[in-house]
Amino acid sequence: MHQDIAGTELLAPAGDLAKLKTAFHFGADAVYLGGSAFGLRAGAANFGEKEMPEAVAYAHALGKKIYVAVNVFALNSDFGALRDYLAFLDACGVDAAIVTDPGVFEFCRKYAPRLEIHISTQANVTNKYSAEFWAKLGAKRIVLARETRLSDIAEISDHLGADVGIEAFVHGAMCVSYSGRCLLSAAMSGRSANRGNCAQPCRWNFEITESGRGGARYPIFEDDRGTYILNSGDLNMIKHLTELADAGVTSFKIEGRMKSQYYVASTVSAYRRAIDRYAARLPVGEDVVGELEQTAHRAYTTGFYFGADGAKVSADASQTLGESDFIALVTECGEDGRAVVEQRNAFAVGETLEILSADARANGVEFVVTDLRDESGAPVQRAKLVQQRLSLPLPCRVQPLDILRRKKSAASAAAKGEL
Repeated sequence: MHQDIAGTELLAPAGDLAKLKTAFHFGADAVYLGGSAFGLRAGAANFGEKEMPEAVAYAHALGKKIYVAVNVFALNSDFGALRDYLAFLDACGVDAAIVTDPGVFEFCRKYAPRLEIHISTQANVTNKYSAEFWAKLGAKRIVLARETRLSDIAEISDHLGADVGIEAFVHGAMCVSYSGRCLLSAAMSGRSANRGNCAQPCRWNFEITESGRGGARYPIFEDDRGTYILNSGDLNMIKHLTELADAGVTSFKIEGRMKSQYYVASTVSAYRRAIDRYAARLPVGEDVVGELEQTAHRAYTTGFYFGADGAKVSADASQTLGESDFIALVTECGEDGRAVVEQRNAFAVGETLEILSADARANGVEFVVTDLRDESGAPVQRAKLVQQRLSLPLPCRVQPLDILRRKKSAASAAAKGEL
């Protein structure tokens, strides 16, 4: 079933309230997040009893949506607290719960009847009959397993019809295990991935030990940091969004609840611009595609959408550092051409910075820092205090939540005294 890409939802991760606001600022239509329990990202800041209603109110005021991950593989002991938690989400006005476990699904229907239920990728739906099973139970959306091929997505979508949405990942880290059902972390560190506490041992470096030669160890791949034999590459489908929409995908999902505010800003910005350009039948050029090189990532791959391509494992290194550094977050914009920012990395007068903005007129504009002042108005030559509030003149109008960044090549030149 063909999906008009202009109406396809852009779904972003929100590990905390600042990332949620950033995601919406740069063009996300909805965010998914974790509450205080029952999700699979215990290491994220997540949203408690105070933050959850605030997040929902903020989103709904913008006409946006909130989906909460309740996708833990539940134990018998979980269900006592689960009932109250689901009722809390229902009362907050959350738009949907993302669920894996059939028992959790039943509790959600019973104790949070207003909530839509979305079936998590952890449920590894890879075929139309599995999707139909959940749809008949009342699921309103299927988050497909990452192993699903593009041709199968089209068949699943046609089988389901228009009443059930299809969500698919388009960007971010991928788990080496089948739909994320990993036991490696629990076995090697005692931290269960299926309970939200993954230690990511698949990202560790490994060697072979030959037991017949006194335990001699051999590298599997020539690399002075070891071998990342289980380290999956990162998904990047920005050049194939129209194909996903044509296959029936109704929501493009970006991975990354554990990632930085800068990652959220950069990635959401790129995909928002790509969707809008595809919808307007305009070319998606390097200014958009290249944005995904600015933040840290592993080698990019199209995953399993087009079958085996031999580039799923990023075996030569853990990840790149990205081409730009997050320098400051814009917090206020004055009428005098100056902006107030919060510092994130050290920078100085004389350096060249670039604006990452939700406004196309400011996005990508480069400028030289000519004047820096602290909150008292005193001049500052080098900003090196974390989250220090500073003001500086900018060449164009910006907005709160826009970002100032610096190319790593410029940082290197500054360190050598070439600027």
